[in-house]
Amino acid sequence: MRLIFGSAILVALLLCAAGCTQPAQPVATPAPTAVPTTLPPTTIPPVSTTVSTPGPTQTLPSIWAIDVQVASNGESIDPQVITTFRGGKGLNVIPEIDITVTRSDGVVETGKMTQPLFVGKTVSLPGTTSNKDRAEVWAVSPQGDRVKIFDAYIPFRSYN
Repeated sequence: MRLIFGSAILVALLLCAAGCTQPAQPVATPAPTAVPTTLPPTTIPPVSTTVSTPGPTQTLPSIWAIDVQVASNGESIDPQVITTFRGGKGLNVIPEIDITVTRSDGVVETGKMTQPLFVGKTVSLPGTTSNKDRAEVWAVSPQGDRVKIFDAYIPFRSYN
């Protein structure tokens, strides 16, 4: 009997402590008077969401040559731009490969592949369902120079 009575008192105290009471009505504040002001007209520059045109690429010296493949996964629910390392003589000497995907909505996604490189190593970055996603792949030479080895639009789907 004590347990039931004690539990009832505890529940009543918790309800009061939880704030189950009506709050007081807030005091109304007088409305401020509006003062008209004239602002000088401002010109907002248009925001361009177009992706720049792919530019020229360079080639690594033949002793450091590598090959990459860039393609879209073609899935409209979760579009991805996938960069795959395909091998080459520079497999063991190229320390890093940087990938930049400039999506058609203007968002820039970046990723990188680092040593150890192996055939089939991939980096997947978010893309769009548009055919205007631009992918750039930069290889870092053993001397520390960045060389653009791929620059192209990546089609969302190809039917061939």
